Amino acid sequence: MEDKNWKGHIVLFVAYVIFGLNTPISKYILVQGEVSAFALTFYRFAGAALLFWTVSLFVPREQVPKRDVLLLLIASLFGIFINQFSFVVGLSMTSPIDASVITTFVPIITMVLAAIFLKEPITWKKVIGVLIGATGALLLIFHGNTVRFNAGVEGNLFCVLSCVGFAIYLTVFKRLILRYSAVTLMKWMFLFATLCILPFCWKDINRVNYAGLSMDIYGRIAFVVVMSTFVSYLLIPIGQKLLRPTIVSMYNYLQPLVSSLIAVVLGMDVFGWTKGVAALLVFLGVYVVTQSKSRAQLTIND
Repeated sequence: MEDKNWKGHIVLFVAYVIFGLNTPISKYILVQGEVSAFALTFYRFAGAALLFWTVSLFVPREQVPKRDVLLLLIASLFGIFINQFSFVVGLSMTSPIDASVITTFVPIITMVLAAIFLKEPITWKKVIGVLIGATGALLLIFHGNTVRFNAGVEGNLFCVLSCVGFAIYLTVFKRLILRYSAVTLMKWMFLFATLCILPFCWKDINRVNYAGLSMDIYGRIAFVVVMSTFVSYLLIPIGQKLLRPTIVSMYNYLQPLVSSLIAVVLGMDVFGWTKGVAALLVFLGVYVVTQSKSRAQLTIND
């Protein structure tokens, strides 16, 4: 594997481990009832936009033509607004476990969309790798979870919408992503996402009793904004430039793995052979997909 591919895997591994931490942390914030899903999503978008625009002052500036600004607006609707807003709203109405189950569908959706929009071949290795990873993720999710939250159909549907939005972003906007740095991409996309969500969450933002929030809640919100949003979305475009969409989407399987490990650390679950097998299947699935050939490789071989 080329060095640049290793870099892609490293940054995606870190980003999706953070995403895995984000699910239980966000759920904890929401169940306290002091901050709504709308308000929390606004904090993510506005906080990340502020951080990315600040960082952009210290890196080389890239000129973005008006046509690409429009494309970035559309990309932000799918990759950030629909993806993150739908997920947080869905998470507020369902369990972290159900939300984790649904994220495992992203690689399947991405594989199909990549075949349609990028003409990437659906090889047997891709299919087998996706199924192996999904098996590991589902085994991990359904085994030994001792903490349950009320789950609802509406919440699950919002999580499905989140997955579809992210899969569309990974595939349809691949060429746009390759043209710009992560900072340039994200400063525009989070700015647009913030403007889009503001009309929906204005009342919820004003309703929060900021003086009454505990330092624990503030700390968790800071983690969601800085780590789960700013850092993760800084790393993901780097991985997208180096790896194919289907491989990028396979890292969604890390989220339930991380959530399960958190449960073990907090004493809510124990690590047994089932979790070991599940973890092995997740990483084996990622490896098998990475061994599949891209369209370019198949063309060369022909």
